Amino acid sequence: MQRGERDAAFSEFYAARALALRRVAYVVTRDWHAAEDVTQRAFVKIYRAWPRIERGGLEAYARRAVVNESLTHLGRRRRDVVVESVPDRPAPEPVVPLDLAAALAALPVQQRAVVALRFVDDRSVAETAEALGIAEGTVKSHTSKAIATLRQHIPTLTGGQP
Repeated sequence: MQRGERDAAFSEFYAARALALRRVAYVVTRDWHAAEDVTQRAFVKIYRAWPRIERGGLEAYARRAVVNESLTHLGRRRRDVVVESVPDRPAPEPVVPLDLAAALAALPVQQRAVVALRFVDDRSVAETAEALGIAEGTVKSHTSKAIATLRQHIPTLTGGQP
């Protein structure tokens, strides 16, 4: 494949899948800016590997690249928050109702990745297992545990029942 043809094929794939993959990255990272960075890094890796990727497995390869980059990002991100000045005492925690983003934050990273692929990217158990490199039973287990956790944090998921 000539470089021009390769670039055109890659650009077409990027235009078709970048937004959907960024949504998956957002659910895992919970940060739109990080999701954009993660997606861009994943697509750089996809571009480098483009000649070696089988066209039938391109979608799965891209999903796995984005999820892996998201998990790597979460593992190496700084835990410190930069502030202009250090407060004298801790600020009181505001009492606000828990929203979906906060409920997703309560999930372990692997469960968030499963939720992102299963419900945001609308993938089957088998496709999710393949994308994450885990067993289908693990996907089912993570899905069940994630839904149970979300139901605890968001009572409206169970019709008002905690």
